[in-house]
Formats: sequence, C-alpha cells, structure tokens
Amino acid sequence: MEEWYYYPLLIIVGFVVGFINTLAGGGSLLSLPVLIFLGLPSNVANGTNRVAIVIQTAIATAGFKSKGVSTFPFNVYLGLAAFLGSIIGANLAVDIKGETFNKILSMVMMVVVFIILFKPKIKITDLEERVTGKYLWIGLIVFFFFGIYGGFINAGLGFIMILFLHYVNRMNLVRANVTKVMVVFVYMLSALAVFVLNDKVNWKIGLILAIGNGSGAWFASRIAVTKGDGLIKTFLIVMVVIMSIKLWFFN
Repeated sequence: MEEWYYYPLLIIVGFVVGFINTLAGGGSLLSLPVLIFLGLPSNVANGTNRVAIVIQTAIATAGFKSKGVSTFPFNVYLGLAAFLGSIIGANLAVDIKGETFNKILSMVMMVVVFIILFKPKIKITDLEERVTGKYLWIGLIVFFFFGIYGGFINAGLGFIMILFLHYVNRMNLVRANVTKVMVVFVYMLSALAVFVLNDKVNWKIGLILAIGNGSGAWFASRIAVTKGDGLIKTFLIVMVVIMSIKLWFFN
C-alpha cells in the first residue's frame, strides 16, 4: 500500500460500497477483493473492511433515522443475536489461510450473483409486519447464524437478510433495509473487536476506506431506495463475476 493513487481509489470504492450496502447489500464483494489486490493479506483485508462497515452503518442508521424511519427495538434484538454469532465467525476467520479465504469468497460471490438474478421481486407495499411472538424468536435464531457468517466474511449477507425480513417478518424494502443496517452495525462491533485483538486490522487503510463508505451510506440513506437499483445490480453482477474469476484462478 505505497502508491499514492491507492488512497483516492479506496475512497471511490468505499463510496460505491457504502451506497450499495445501504440500498441492498453485497458491497463487501467489491471492497474485500480490492483490499486483497492492493496488497493486504486476506485476513487483514477482512478485518480492515470491518472498520469501514462500522462507520458506514452508523452513518446510514443516522441518515435513515433523520428521515423518521426506524424499526427499534426489533432491530436491536436481532442485532444482539447476531452480535453473539459474529464472535464465533470472526474467531474462525482470523486464522484462515489466504488461499482458502479467497476460494471461499469466490464461491460466495457466485452464489450472490445467482440470488441477485433469480430472487423473487420485492415490492414496496404496506404489509402487516410480524415482529413479535414466534416470528421474533425465529428471527433471533436465524440472525444468530447470520451473525456467524457475518463475523466470518459478511460479503453478500445483506441480500439474504432483506429477503428474510421481507418474506418472514413482512417488512417492506425500506424498513427491511433500515433493520439490516442497524443489525450489521451491532454485530460488526464484536467482529471488529475480535480482529483488533488478533492484530488483523490496518487502521490507516480502514479509515481511508471508511471516508468513502460513510459518504456513500449517507447519500444512499437520503434518497429513495428504488432509484438506480437496476444500474447498481448490473454493476455489482459484472464486478462480482470478474472478481470471482480473479480470486479463483489467480491467487
């Protein structure tokens, strides 16, 4: 990480990632490979990416709240369940070998592409939400396991959380996004702590990336969530396919 142009590149990538993550999810499928390609070991790239995501989700949550959109306390309950799971996932991730991590990330990318292309269309409608009783307990259990994956790699999880919140908890896309953002913020704190304790975070790179992530998150949270969705998905699919092939065949 010695070339001067790496830093503006990180800010630009971070902006795109923050925007994508706040509208839907999957931005880490772009930021993780970029960090690896710029020279960070895979586990350090994984930990460093968490710095930007924590700041991104904090800013996005504030942006949504400033527009009067909140799912408290349901989002906090799910976040705490995921918080516990992410401790397990992050501990698995800190010692994984770089080549193994890259191949796992490559497979995750292709699965996410499949989900993007073939998932049922989500319509923004007024639904009767199911956030109490058995649906709350189902959510707590499922989000604990989401947390394990989120602590391990996190890439692409946003799509899965949105689908779950829409079809199980009957949330519209806006409120599902708000819930997802807060949940990620909560569980990412524990995951980041694990990476920090294991000295797997490059703070300089993480904070530079966070400038972009935070800016993209704020911008995305201030506009209608449906604007530009098709363009974002197309861009993400193309980048994910390219990065997946690169990671699998050219470690």
